[in-house]
Amino acid sequence: MNLNKKQIQYLKGMAHSLKPVVLLGSNGLTEAVVAEIDYALNHHELIKVKIPTDDREVKQLIVDAIIRETEATKVQVIGKTLVLYRQSEEKKIAIPKL
Repeated sequence: MNLNKKQIQYLKGMAHSLKPVVLLGSNGLTEAVVAEIDYALNHHELIKVKIPTDDREVKQLIVDAIIRETEATKVQVIGKTLVLYRQSEEKKIAIPKL
């Protein structure tokens, strides 16, 4: 799903007050973690994922893998927190068209 600037700004505003739903542990990105992220996206549509690493390259690889596996859209990455959006069948979040 491609989002324009206004839609991304809208989602950033909505995500501001959210707490991270999924925290990656010492094992990193496992199939169970991907399944949990997928479940959280189905339930919430907009979530935060905490990635506890200081290495930018490793963090980017993890972010890319999460996006690829869950087919979600990256809204933003701030520090160690990734914000993801994927519309569910119920369309709980109404995104502005323009």
